[in-house]
Amino acid sequence: MSNTQKLPFQVIRARRAGARLAAVQALYQMEQTGRGARAVIREFMEDRLGFGPDEEPVEEADPDLFKAVLRATVEHQAEIDKAILKRLNKGWKLSRLDSTTRAILRAATAEFIAHPELSRPVIIDEYVSLAHDFFEKTEANFVNAVLDNIGKDIRPGE
Repeated sequence: MSNTQKLPFQVIRARRAGARLAAVQALYQMEQTGRGARAVIREFMEDRLGFGPDEEPVEEADPDLFKAVLRATVEHQAEIDKAILKRLNKGWKLSRLDSTTRAILRAATAEFIAHPELSRPVIIDEYVSLAHDFFEKTEANFVNAVLDNIGKDIRPGE
């Protein structure tokens, strides 16, 4: 039995939220620096998601989910950006969005695509919560609306 299965649900949820936050931060960093996913994953795993001397996580983040979200975002980049663009106002470009908003939308869309076992409402709730951490209510509401529509496009009938 893995450690995750022994943990209380609240701890698992907190670790997943930490992984999503780290994934958004890593996507932001990749965009700002032009560094690739492998280098950024390695840096985050060593410095931010690393393990202490007793093999306990230094930060409350699920390293497997963190890596999965980043890899899915890179692997499905064209599909993700197309899905986001479809739900922006006509004539808008991704570059018009704030970098953090773009990272949140990309990470959530990657989860819609790569993690069908996670429900659409859970994914939306997690990333809108992150948006509230970074932005005022208006921007978080924008993220909510865009993700709701993308989720319906990618997973109709869910």
